[in-house]
Amino acid sequence: MAEVGQLSGKVALITGAGGGIGRATALAFARAGAKVVVADISEAAGEETASLCKAEGTDAMFVRADVSSRADVEMLINRAAQTYGRIDIAHNNAGIEGAQAMLADYPEDVWDKVIDINLKGVWLCMKYELQQMLKQGGGTIVNTSSVSGLTGSRGVSAYVASKHGIVGLTKAAALEYARSGIRVNAVCPSTIDTAMIDRFTGGDREARKSFAEGEPIGRMGTPEEVAAAVLWLSSDASSFVTGATLAVDGGRLA
Repeated sequence: MAEVGQLSGKVALITGAGGGIGRATALAFARAGAKVVVADISEAAGEETASLCKAEGTDAMFVRADVSSRADVEMLINRAAQTYGRIDIAHNNAGIEGAQAMLADYPEDVWDKVIDINLKGVWLCMKYELQQMLKQGGGTIVNTSSVSGLTGSRGVSAYVASKHGIVGLTKAAALEYARSGIRVNAVCPSTIDTAMIDRFTGGDREARKSFAEGEPIGRMGTPEEVAAAVLWLSSDASSFVTGATLAVDGGRLA
């Protein structure tokens, strides 16, 4: 649960903030007192998240950005810094699941799209976020990986590869910038009740039940539960934590 004023005076940027984990995190940051920069490919969803953040009593703005585009990411970081003067917190969350197919049958164009958005997108965001954070003397970055970034999953090889790549980027950046006042961590959610799960299951009740039963805790997680972990990693409460991969997984990896 966000503490009122916990992030007062901070500026937080979230990609993929039009729904799911990204929206929940944006709202958690807003409730904690941060100014919020909402980024998403969907203008309608992003504007809605920004409005919800403003309703929490904080300043917020939406910037449409495709994280796989260098020009879009550079524009996003520049607009955030120009508007608010700094970026204290970045949650690089935008991602897609890609196709469900065995590796030998996986479509090359879908592979490229998943890697471009999920992995290159996080790298591009970090590249420009780090440049800004170095200028201002510090900051925190939290990347959304997955339990599929820590173990394998059948039928989603591009997703698994991209999420493993995010873990590697997180660890490398944490070491490179540890003495620059910048902490870099990753959250690794398991099955979270979002639109992505709806796409996987097609809304089928039995399929949803199967996903829930696959969690040792007996249910899917909520976006708000992941947001709480991101908030902790973004706050001074985790000041000695960097290079970590925090599983938010209902015991899946245990």
